Amino acid sequence: MASQPASSPSPQNPELRKDKINNKWVIFSPARSKRPSDFKSKSPVTDPNQNQSQECPFCIGHEHECAPEIFRVLDESDSHSKWRIRVIQNLYPALSRDIEPHNPGSLDMDCRVVAGYGFHDVVIETPTHPVHLSDLPGSGVGEVLMAYKKRVLQLASFDAIQYIQVFKNHGASAGASMSHSHSQIIALPIVPPSISTRLAAMKDHFEQTGKCILCEKPPQELLISESRYFISVVPFAASYAFEIWIIPRYHSPHFHDIDREKADDLGGLLKLMLKKMGLQLNNPPFNYMIHTSPLRIDDSQLSCSHWFLQIVPQLTVLAGFEVATGCHINPVFPQDAANIFRQVHVQDTNENTNENKC
Repeated sequence: MASQPASSPSPQNPELRKDKINNKWVIFSPARSKRPSDFKSKSPVTDPNQNQSQECPFCIGHEHECAPEIFRVLDESDSHSKWRIRVIQNLYPALSRDIEPHNPGSLDMDCRVVAGYGFHDVVIETPTHPVHLSDLPGSGVGEVLMAYKKRVLQLASFDAIQYIQVFKNHGASAGASMSHSHSQIIALPIVPPSISTRLAAMKDHFEQTGKCILCEKPPQELLISESRYFISVVPFAASYAFEIWIIPRYHSPHFHDIDREKADDLGGLLKLMLKKMGLQLNNPPFNYMIHTSPLRIDDSQLSCSHWFLQIVPQLTVLAGFEVATGCHINPVFPQDAANIFRQVHVQDTNENTNENKC
């Protein structure tokens, strides 16, 4: 992440910051908020009065109620070979795997319609309804990440697939239609414009500096925590209040190049960030997205593209200005958000994650 100045203490006046990675501007307007430490979700995901014994189609024993299974990860400690993770087709897919794809080489600038070919899968992260991803040990989260990798590699074998998006919606207001802990994978026959914009911005930075923008050390005041292979930061021009990025400390264009050791390490840091966010922000609805490179990326872009994981707590609603301009208004300065997260102490953390290092 580019080493950009981040003033401390935070300025009291509004400020515009350029997000050089996504090539957009963000307005920071502290007058539109209470103190940053006062931010709490008004609609937490977990209801203390909720019946924790409820079951749903994603629970173990209800497999017949789901769309077809793609693969499962077995619980090796169980003599009855119960599953730990299942990857299934989405019962209501955004795209269809059953129609004829277009020829990827036939797309041009004037193309306005292509067949809705693609894949839409669900990753059921735990067999037990009340258990959330952050309740798993770091290695358990790492196992979910490795399930992502396995499915991404399977999808990458289809010639028509150009981009694969892994994402998690947690809570109804974040887009989750099921409360059972799960995430999703959508494989697309095109590269979305926002991905192309990010790649172009990263390439421009590399050509100007000779360095990958996400390999550069971020300002210390934006760091939250770090592990052996990853760092967690609030980005310099965060679009959302208390947004977090987890970035590999090693250069890597594609998420699916991760190995089990790094996945476990990332799992521990992701768990820690979700715990900190839950404690500080009253267990808010959230989304996380793995931003990776297109599958058929040009070799010249490998040295400048770098994947990362973005976590967005849903604390505010996009209004007309943001929708019209694509320019977000963030009421919390990134250095304030990072400082608050650093001070949140979590008891049950992955042993590979050094909470106090930053």
